[in-house]
Amino acid sequence: MLETSDLSATLRMIGEENLDVRTVTIGVNLNACASEDPARMCDAVRDRIRRAAGRLVPTANAVAARYGVQIVNKRLAITPASILLERHAGNRGAAVALAKALDDAVQEVGIDLVGGYSALVHKGMTPGERTLIDAIPEALAATGHVCSSINIGSTKAGINVGAAALVAEKCLALAEATKANRGFGAAKLVVFANQPEDNPFMAGALLGPGEPECVINVGVSGPGVVKRAIDRLLQRKANPRLDEIAEEAKHTAYRVTRVGELIGHEVAAALGIRFGIVDLALAPTPAVGDSVGEIYQSMGITKIGAPGTTAAVMMLNDAVKKGGSFASSAVGGLSGAFIPVMEDHALSAAVAKRTLSLEKLEAMTAVCSVGLDMILLPGDTTPETLAGIILDEAAIGVTNRKTTAVRIIPVPGAKKGDYVDFGGLFGAGTVTAPACPSGNEAFVRRGGRIPAPINSLTN
Repeated sequence: MLETSDLSATLRMIGEENLDVRTVTIGVNLNACASEDPARMCDAVRDRIRRAAGRLVPTANAVAARYGVQIVNKRLAITPASILLERHAGNRGAAVALAKALDDAVQEVGIDLVGGYSALVHKGMTPGERTLIDAIPEALAATGHVCSSINIGSTKAGINVGAAALVAEKCLALAEATKANRGFGAAKLVVFANQPEDNPFMAGALLGPGEPECVINVGVSGPGVVKRAIDRLLQRKANPRLDEIAEEAKHTAYRVTRVGELIGHEVAAALGIRFGIVDLALAPTPAVGDSVGEIYQSMGITKIGAPGTTAAVMMLNDAVKKGGSFASSAVGGLSGAFIPVMEDHALSAAVAKRTLSLEKLEAMTAVCSVGLDMILLPGDTTPETLAGIILDEAAIGVTNRKTTAVRIIPVPGAKKGDYVDFGGLFGAGTVTAPACPSGNEAFVRRGGRIPAPINSLTN
């Protein structure tokens, strides 16, 4: 049983430092819903979600009220939807109907988003997986709550180049299908290498192989808390060393993780299901004071993108992981520091000022907890350019045995320098572009697989 006495200091920070539980995500296995009849499959999916997740929202709200901690989102992660489509190979209508069934079900139970409209194709592609990927533009354009993820690479398997090229085409088609909303549909699609099986954050949440039938995973976000802790250190000591700043961030991450684990255990116990992991990810929002970029500025990077920015990202990411790991034996998901450009006003401003380029962001992804996230590209971006960006990011993850991802939004009709505002948690930003957007066409079109690196041979 967790003690609550060591949480009081952190709980006092909630009102003024933007500490929240970003998401309580229930994972639900839907594999038993498979049927050769699309209508029966969709009915089974709706019924399963009602039964498994119907009490999530009121339960989470009751726990939040008890402890005075805001739970921003209640979400659902499912087993990869492509599994349900193996009996419907080539039937895009069945794939779209499945997405709509998921959308209807989560709206009925009050859940904000559902992740797991997904396929894992890092070593090959089944007919069901191909059907799901082909349906992504129509399925995500027709639904408001469904998020999709595709895993195209892993350290053990290498990188599926053909899958990366196909997903790039579908991402551009999805942006065009949601043209009226500036291509917003692409914000619900993420392409992974080494995708985690227990990630509670969107758009990449799913219930991976080896996970329980039902599980509660919690995502805690506290960039404002970490920034204020560093600012207080700067007030106490005029010129602290970087290792002292890292230590302050680590201790703060410890306290934040304890809050998340407490909330997760309480929700799971009330629902009578298993608690899984707490994901301590410094996931920012567009609000001032809730920014990862502001942490780097407090550390001494006054212009984000300047030399030293990547080192600052590494130091913060490591401190967060150390603090979280010491606080709980159930830390998982993507714990660390996110750099979603549109969702972080300081990062977004740096892109607008052109101190932070796409290439510098790519370098930062080698040491952050995810990858290129919520970045706007011109509407005339080619499939080969987008596929090349995905392959580069996957290469970083595969070689370094870490999770990397690409969530990029090609904005129809937009050009570099244009400003786009999605509002809410999705934020706003300036369209950017690669310094060299062409010249990779022959490489991407060769297809096949990039073999696994030699460091995959560890068993």
